[in-house]
Amino acid sequence: MSATAKLTLVETKLLVREPGSLFTVLIPLFILVVFGSSISPDDTTLLPMAIAIAIGLVGLYLMPTALATYREKGILRRLSTTPVRPASLLAVQLVLQFVLVLVSCGALLAVAAALLGARLPASAMGFTAVFLLGTASMFSVGLLIAALAPSGRAANGIGVLLYFPMAYLAGLMQPAPQMPAILVRIGEFTPLGAFRESLHDVWTGAAPDPLLLGVMAAYSVVVGLAAAKFFRWE
Repeated sequence: MSATAKLTLVETKLLVREPGSLFTVLIPLFILVVFGSSISPDDTTLLPMAIAIAIGLVGLYLMPTALATYREKGILRRLSTTPVRPASLLAVQLVLQFVLVLVSCGALLAVAAALLGARLPASAMGFTAVFLLGTASMFSVGLLIAALAPSGRAANGIGVLLYFPMAYLAGLMQPAPQMPAILVRIGEFTPLGAFRESLHDVWTGAAPDPLLLGVMAAYSVVVGLAAAKFFRWE
C-alpha cells in the first residue's frame, strides 16, 4: 500500500470517528424531517435549504477546524520530513470532506424522496453544476479560515461567527420571502446565499441566475487564491 493510500485510510478513520462529521449529516436531516413532515411535498424551499446548511457546516466548520488543528499540533511540519508531503494531507482532506458532503446531501435527497415524497430537482445537470459551484465556494472560504486561524479552536470560532450571519442572509434561518428585500439582496452576494437561491431556481425548473453563478465562481477563484497565498504549513 502506498504512503498516500495509507494516509487516506487513516484520515478516513479519523473523519468517521469525529463527532462533527456526524453532526453535519444529522443536523440537516433533522431539520428536513421535522419541518418536512408538516409542509406540502411540492415545497421547493426546504430541501435546497437543508442541502445548503449541510455544505455550509462542512465548509465553514468541519474542514477549517481540522486543517488548523493539524498545523497547530505540528502535524503538517512533521509530514514534511516523510515521503507523505503536507500537500498530500491537504488533498486527502479536501477529497474526504467532499465525500462527506456527498454522503450528507445524498441522505437528504433519499429521505426527502422516499419518506416525504418531496420534489427532486427538475434538472439533474443544473443541480450538479450549482452543487459543484456552491461546494467550491464554501470550501474556498473554509480554506481561507484554515489559512488565517492560529489554532483549531480559533478556526472553529471564526467558522461559527461567519456561518450564522451568512446563514441568516442566505435565508436559511428565516425564509427569504419573509425577510426585508434589502437583506435578501445582500445575501445573494454571499456564497451561501447565492448557492441557496440557485438551488431554489433549479428545484422550480428555472435556469439559475448567471449573476449568482458568477458570485459563486468568483468566491471559488478569488478566495481560493487568497487561501493558497496565506496558507502556512507550520
